[in-house]
Amino acid sequence: MNAADGEIVWQKDLTKDYDTELPTWGMAASPLVDGDQLIIMAGGKDGALVVSFNKHTGEEIWRALSDPAVGYAPPVIYEFGGKRQLIVWHQSHISSLDPATGKILWQHEHPVREALTVAMPRKLGNRLFVSSFYEGPLMLDLGEDGASPKPVWDGGGGNEIRNTSIHTIMPTPVVTEDVIYGVSSYGQLRCLDADAGEMLWETREPTGEGRWWNAFVIPLGDITSRRVFLANEQGELILADFSREGYNELGRSKLIEPLQPIQRRKTVWAHPAFAMQSIFARNDRELIRVNLAE
Repeated sequence: MNAADGEIVWQKDLTKDYDTELPTWGMAASPLVDGDQLIIMAGGKDGALVVSFNKHTGEEIWRALSDPAVGYAPPVIYEFGGKRQLIVWHQSHISSLDPATGKILWQHEHPVREALTVAMPRKLGNRLFVSSFYEGPLMLDLGEDGASPKPVWDGGGGNEIRNTSIHTIMPTPVVTEDVIYGVSSYGQLRCLDADAGEMLWETREPTGEGRWWNAFVIPLGDITSRRVFLANEQGELILADFSREGYNELGRSKLIEPLQPIQRRKTVWAHPAFAMQSIFARNDRELIRVNLAE
């Protein structure tokens, strides 16, 4: 769209143009702008799981990969082995593409039940971390060349309920070179040792208990400062300190009313945005801006 007046400059209908079969929870992966490219998870047939468009004209630049299901994780560009890599996590594999051409650089087979690839893959040095609801977390070492993926540890164990790891359903975990923070599938906010995958602590103080639980963890600047916001599905905004030793809540307030009915409870499942010293939050009825300057 033209930003000045909203006039449509170009548009695509993925179901018509790429024969895309819509996943159960819709096309959820956010587009990625890289220079003049707009890279999207198109979920199309004929090698069009991922498609790059000229962001100005809508002309297709390249297409790549095939998979029966597109999943929900957004594509992301990281540098490994001195090379920019487009990381795509889809139902059957974790794939790396050359952002300029769509050429496959490497792939690691990692089937995910119901294509619940939701959280964005995270980079830790030359390692790559993913986490899903059923399979749990996986840490890959990509080697010095950035193209030789090997598992470092796998915290899945095949059990979504009885585990001591991070089985995330929606919120992307926060990672450092030392630890990983994330909300697990039954409401456990957990801290894992990044090297071994062992759980260091857990709490339900900022979340709750029940299947499909969600709370977004948002670092305030550099995560090494340890201070974070948590936006939970009760519509609360929490300020806390995280460390390897534990969770320390500094305060919380009601941000917005939860309205979406999920398994006998009402929730907020929309990630907030931050700008102008404010937080922007929405539910199924309204969008609000709250001043954080104080």
